[in-house]
Amino acid sequence: MSVPALEISGLTKNFGAAKIIRGIDLTVARGERHAIIGPNGAGKSTLFNLITGRFAPSSGSIRLHGEEIGGLAPYEINRRGLSRSFQITNIFPRMTVFENLRCALLWAQGYRYSFWHMVGRQRALNEGAERIMEEINLAARRDVPAGLLSYAEQRALEIGVTIGGGADVIMLDEPTAGMSHSETDYIVDLIRKVTEGRSLVMVEHDMGVVFGLADRISVLVYGQIIATGRPEEVRGNPEVQRAYLGAVLEKEEAAG
Repeated sequence: MSVPALEISGLTKNFGAAKIIRGIDLTVARGERHAIIGPNGAGKSTLFNLITGRFAPSSGSIRLHGEEIGGLAPYEINRRGLSRSFQITNIFPRMTVFENLRCALLWAQGYRYSFWHMVGRQRALNEGAERIMEEINLAARRDVPAGLLSYAEQRALEIGVTIGGGADVIMLDEPTAGMSHSETDYIVDLIRKVTEGRSLVMVEHDMGVVFGLADRISVLVYGQIIATGRPEEVRGNPEVQRAYLGAVLEKEEAAG
């Protein structure tokens, strides 16, 4: 049996007396696109922060490719092959698209803390940045400062930065939040392309995106996963309908 890309067992997180994550078990297979959905306050962001090292678990296990990562620092987890984006776009606005991507590649290509390498002369580094630029459809914006990109282009750049370090498990936190329909379609196509052959875990509120992109979905309510399954299984689950999904779908249908 193949070792899962990500495996969570008995995970809890308490902040004082408040129990935010209450015994989560979750498995993400290699190459799977897995969405985590749930109402506001369900604990989705806390779960993301536990997996990526911003918070240490109160108890339980988080394994990446079979190795325990719970409690490690974010940079240590990143170097083991897991990378994330954030709800708020996190790029260098005064640097160009190319420069942002080149920065993302530095550690993965072995440059570490080096003050004597002229990065402009490093052929492999520059070619890697150019390759990612093509992959995220921003080659035409190569020399544009990131802060001048459209919102959707900035999110695309952040996805490029996320994959730039060579991670094979990608975590995206609300990647289409605040986008128009056309921008959402653009980002969904991009996510589908860049996660081919990688494992994806995403938090997303747009159910059209979730059901169109995810192989499996987990529903998080009050710090517990109440259902996990293929999109059609989750859509038809009576408990999920009562707790969350029915109201969300009705709201989206009313909005057109």
